[in-house]
Amino acid sequence: MNATPRLPLTLATATLLLATTLYTATTAHADDDPSVPPGTEATAAAPVELDANDPDLKLPEGATLAEPKVLDIKQVVEDQGGEERREDTNADVKFALQAEVLFPRDSAKLGAEAKARIEAIAQEIKTQNATRIRVFGFTDNLGSSAHGDVLSRQRANAVHDILDTELNDPGVTFEVRGYGEDYPIASNASEEGRKKNRRVEVSFPRGES
Repeated sequence: MNATPRLPLTLATATLLLATTLYTATTAHADDDPSVPPGTEATAAAPVELDANDPDLKLPEGATLAEPKVLDIKQVVEDQGGEERREDTNADVKFALQAEVLFPRDSAKLGAEAKARIEAIAQEIKTQNATRIRVFGFTDNLGSSAHGDVLSRQRANAVHDILDTELNDPGVTFEVRGYGEDYPIASNASEEGRKKNRRVEVSFPRGES
């Protein structure tokens, strides 16, 4: 009796498993409550370098190269004390304000100077014609995690209230979150790093019409 070739069946099974895995991974990303703030997701590994003149590098029959794409460039401006930081990309603008310049210690009450800084951000939002605003609060790792979660949320709400009043536009929507000690941007091992981690970030799309 002749043996029946099993390779096609094996390949078909592997293809089905791969397709099922890819479909499951794609649908799992549809999450209305992300566990990490946008912009902190892990970036992809650097692509493998290819020799465009390699004779073994061929496109499938009928395929064409994609149009050239301008890579997103990030420009970061930070004042000398690091109290305020602005990040600009081709798509977004983000302000990060240290908590010390906005609030008294362990408080979510804004002072007059803090309100002026937030009002300046509101003017930039108007300049960019942005209608989707994100306000995220963060703390350092001192004290309990639960207290940090509450305080960061209260501070984000306080900044949101000023922005909402200044913009006074029902067409603007906000996403307001408090992340506590999660997602630090500096080491919590020193006071200098902890100051940077105690912050409120305001981000919005650039030039949205």
